[in-house]
Amino acid sequence: MEPNRRRRPTGARRVTFAAMALMLGGGGLVAANVYASASEGGWGGQSPEATGQVKAAGMATIDCPDVGTQLTKVPEAARADVDRELAQLDQQIAAAYQQLQQSAPEIRQDPAAADGPIMNPLKDKRKATLDRVADAIGRAGDRPEGLDALAACTMRPAESAPGDSASAESTPPAATQPPADNGQAPGQGGNGPVAADYTDIKSVQPNVPNPAKGSDASGGSFTSECGVNENGLRNSDNVIVAPGVSNGAHHFHDYVGNQSNTAFASDDDLAKADTSCVDKGDKSTYYWPVLRLQNGKQEKDAGAPGGGTEGNAGEIVTPKQVTITFEGNPRGKVAEMPRLLRIITGDAKSFVNGPANANASWSCTGFEDRQLKDKYPLCPSGSDVVRTFRFQSCWDGRNTDSANHRTHVAFAGEDGACPEGFEPIPQLVQRIVYDVDAPSLNDGGKTVPLFAVDSFPEQQHKPVTDHGDFINVFDENLMREMVDCINSGRTCGPRGDDGGDKGGDQGGDGKGDGQNDNGGKPGDDATASSPAEAPQTDATVTPTGGTKHDGHGKGGKQDEPGKAAEPTETTEPAQAPKSDRTTAPADRTTAPGSKGTETAEATPSVSATDSTGVAAVPQTTPPPATGTEPQTSGGSLAETGAQLWPAAIGVLLALSGLVMFLRARRLRY
Repeated sequence: MEPNRRRRPTGARRVTFAAMALMLGGGGLVAANVYASASEGGWGGQSPEATGQVKAAGMATIDCPDVGTQLTKVPEAARADVDRELAQLDQQIAAAYQQLQQSAPEIRQDPAAADGPIMNPLKDKRKATLDRVADAIGRAGDRPEGLDALAACTMRPAESAPGDSASAESTPPAATQPPADNGQAPGQGGNGPVAADYTDIKSVQPNVPNPAKGSDASGGSFTSECGVNENGLRNSDNVIVAPGVSNGAHHFHDYVGNQSNTAFASDDDLAKADTSCVDKGDKSTYYWPVLRLQNGKQEKDAGAPGGGTEGNAGEIVTPKQVTITFEGNPRGKVAEMPRLLRIITGDAKSFVNGPANANASWSCTGFEDRQLKDKYPLCPSGSDVVRTFRFQSCWDGRNTDSANHRTHVAFAGEDGACPEGFEPIPQLVQRIVYDVDAPSLNDGGKTVPLFAVDSFPEQQHKPVTDHGDFINVFDENLMREMVDCINSGRTCGPRGDDGGDKGGDQGGDGKGDGQNDNGGKPGDDATASSPAEAPQTDATVTPTGGTKHDGHGKGGKQDEPGKAAEPTETTEPAQAPKSDRTTAPADRTTAPGSKGTETAEATPSVSATDSTGVAAVPQTTPPPATGTEPQTSGGSLAETGAQLWPAAIGVLLALSGLVMFLRARRLRY
């Protein structure tokens, strides 16, 4: 497959999700959750089945009722015990799924063969755990009834049924599907992904709405620059869902911001921690499942829980760019987020739960008006993979968390209005860019490896399971400044107010209209600036008169999909250029044959140019320790001569002065 040629990435446009109230009743348990659903165009522009379930592909999996989402009323005194028991349910499912994998050939011939050794024992274990959950709640309040009904699980067969959300156009024909090996799906971990999990982004119709803003809209934005997890801070914990439980996520997360996030971190630990963010007033923790290449590489977690032992295997890809932006509300002003507010967006178990809570979007640079939820994008040459999380932006005004970690926050409606009883808060938008090639589906990723997010084992690395987590540990004064900035319509961040647009533009007008106020060409893109002490390894910044516009604002002009970008006009650098991929920290590894191994013979990147506008060979010199001084780069012969002439003239003048001095001495004596 031809290596991807670099081009300017384009920014994400605004994605709005409709609010959908879902009532989960039965047995004394009633949930009034406000969830996100795709506002227009279905899933990637394709209509799902009436049930909304995402069909299985590759191999059978285990489908158990998600108890946690239905426990909406748990007394505070019982929450620690309940969280531990819910984590035990996840461990039981993971163990049963591993048994299912090992028995796949027999079960394929006779699905009922799974009942005796796998499904019935799982039900018994779950029932005992659910009894302990009920007892814990009963000791602190009213004992819930009907939990036993959630004990039984079902085995979902591997065959995809008619009405799968993948269209005939986006799903490769059966002849191109990589063959299963002993009932296991392709992928290094043996549990996915499969070819049907990918679709060509060019086959997706634009599906991102652009809602109108009211006269009282809070149209500003605040950007926090926290790096790309250059130092490789990762674990398989989840301090929100499973506090105090090691490997509570059963998959690995990338962390930026707060540097002390483990399952055992207390609120006080988070408040005292260091942060990777430029503004040290932001100690918030931002985390999401890692992205891996299924290329056979053994990471250090290959034999560890949450890693290879649970089907999460392959090379971990460090993001190329991470943009963290807080945006306003199209209907009114936003209120301050309460300190230690916890928000989870998306659902790590959407493959078996259905897409009601799914909220991650997948796309490609240059095509971000086309968003996917249940497919990974196949990006054309020169385009990067983009993950976008738009978090809930309505708060109940009282709670920083809830028993199911959802009911204290909600999504705004299509018109931007919050549900009754909720008030608008700044909306966290995370945009994560990866420099990965479109995998070769015809050979199961052998030529160009498949990529996928980490997941619970039984979720089989489906893109619909993607999710993001956030804990607000902003300094209260900085949070106040953020809200004032957003409500007053300004664009702010650690580089100063109105120092750039929502993608980190230094000197742009912040309107997202493709116009750069600092010398850049209209439509140019910006990349998020990195902390001075931890430079990002981003290869998309040119030493232009102004950092390029990222397109994160409304109405940003995008490059035409499929075409290489033109060289940008350049002047003297306004700031130090960021290091490229060749100056990445040692923990960043690149698969053989990937874009990270391009040589001078490959088509040069237009995103790293010299002063003539011609693509320059990436520098291999490490960046300065402070990250603020421009890197030295070789220039053309003409440039070298132009720099030598002043020095030569100076030497001649000095020699002339010396001769005149000596002659004067002779005349004197």
